[in-house]
Amino acid sequence: MKETARKTLIRNGTVVAPQDVQQSDLLLDNGRIAAVGRGLAADDAAVIDASGKILLPGGIDVHTHVTLNPDTAAGDVYYTGTRAALMGGTTSIVEHLGFTPAGRSPTQQLALYAELAAGQAAADYGFHGLVQSSDADCVKNLETFAAQGVTTVKTYMTYAQHLDDAGLSAMLGHCRDLGLLTAVHAEDHQCVQNGIAACKAEKHGEPIWHARSRPPECEARAVARLLRLAAAAGDAPVYIVHLSTAAALAEIRKARQGGQKNIFVETCTQYLILAEDRYEDPVMGLRYIMSPPLRRHEDVEALWQGLAEGDIQTVATDHCAFSLADKNRGLGDFTRCPGGAPGIEERFALIFSEGVAKGRISLERFAELTASNPAKLMGLYPRKGALAPGSDADIVILDPHARRTVHAHDLHGSWDYSLYENMGVLCGIDAVFLRGCRVFDNGRFTGARGQGSFLRRDRFMEAR
Repeated sequence: MKETARKTLIRNGTVVAPQDVQQSDLLLDNGRIAAVGRGLAADDAAVIDASGKILLPGGIDVHTHVTLNPDTAAGDVYYTGTRAALMGGTTSIVEHLGFTPAGRSPTQQLALYAELAAGQAAADYGFHGLVQSSDADCVKNLETFAAQGVTTVKTYMTYAQHLDDAGLSAMLGHCRDLGLLTAVHAEDHQCVQNGIAACKAEKHGEPIWHARSRPPECEARAVARLLRLAAAAGDAPVYIVHLSTAAALAEIRKARQGGQKNIFVETCTQYLILAEDRYEDPVMGLRYIMSPPLRRHEDVEALWQGLAEGDIQTVATDHCAFSLADKNRGLGDFTRCPGGAPGIEERFALIFSEGVAKGRISLERFAELTASNPAKLMGLYPRKGALAPGSDADIVILDPHARRTVHAHDLHGSWDYSLYENMGVLCGIDAVFLRGCRVFDNGRFTGARGQGSFLRRDRFMEAR
C-alpha cells in the first residue's frame, strides 16, 4: 500500500548536511525538509528516534541502464529496477538510453523511454540524451533535449555507433554553446578492435581475455584524446563515465594541472571493489564481463585515492542487468557474452562499507560522491542531494553498527545474481524516504509502483 507523505520528525540522528555533520533533528513536511536543528518539535508529526544512526541524503545513481531496449522491455522493468534502487538507498536515477535504431530520431528514442517509465518507476528518474552522429539534425536534437529538461548528453568513443574525432569535437562545441554537459564513454575504438581481433585469431575465448583485449591504455588513450578535443572546443565541459584505470586518472590530473577546467569524472562500485582476477574462473568470470573491464588491484587503490583527493566526483553503477543464462552465452567465447551487470541496489551500502567504515573516505565525502555531487552535475541541486530546508525529503537512515552479507536471494530486482555475493557489509539501511514518504522500512518495501516522478533538470553546477 502506498504511503502518503506526512509530517515526520526524525530525532537525534547524525545529520550529514551541506558543510556540516552533527547530531540533529529533521522535520519533514509536505514532501520537503522543513527544518534542520536540535530540539525540533511538531505536535502533529510522526516521530522516529534515530539515535546512533546516520541521516544521509538519498542516493543518486546517474549511470543506469534499467533497460537497453525500450522496444522489447517488460512493462514493469522500471518498477522492479527502481524498487531495487530504493531498497538500497538510491532515491533518484538518471538513465542512459540504448542506441537508437536506424530510422528513429534521438528525441523519439527519449520519448519511448519516458513512456516506459511513466506510471511505473518507484524512484524519481531522469534521462541522459544520446547522440550517435553529428549530422545536420544534431543541434536541433540537442535543443529539444534541453527544452525537455534533459541537460546531459551521452556519446561513445567505441562501438559501431561511436563518433570520430571530428564529430566528437563538433558535439562538444554544440553542448558547450547550449549549456549542456557531454557524458563520454572513453575507450579507444581501434585499440579495442585490435585487442578483440587478436583474441579471436589466437582462439582466446575465456573471460580473462575480455580484460586483456581492452587493456588500460585503451581507456587512457581515449581520455587523453577527449580532453585535448574538449580544450580545443573552448574548454567544453565533459563528464567521463565509469573511469577504471590509474593511467586514465593520470591523464585527467595532467590536464587539470595544465589549466584545463570543466573536467568531471565518474567511477563505479565494481571498479572500487572488484579486480580482474574475477575473470580467472571460465564460468563464473562471465558474470563480470562489462566495458570497461575490471582492472588490477593497483587501479582499485588508485581510484580510491582519486575519490579521497577530489580527482573523481561521483560514484555510479552502470547498472545493466542480464540473467545468468544470458551471460552463459559467452562460454568459450567471451565476445558472445552481453556486457553489463547489476548493481543498483548494492552501491550505497557497499561504498559506505568499503569507503567510510574502512577509513578510505570521510562521511562527508561519501555524501558528496553518492548524492550531492551527482545532483550538482545533473542539474538537480539543491532540490536533490542535500539535507537542507526546502530540499526534497529524500533521506536514508543508515545504521553504521549493523552487519550483513550480500546474497542475491535477498535483493529485490528481477536479476538472478550479484557481483558481490558473500561480501560482508559494514552497515545496514533502516529506512528510506522519497519526498517525505517512507518507501523502505526495516526490510520491507513500503513504496509503490508509479510513485517516482520525472526529473526536469537544470544546467549543471560545479562539483568537487
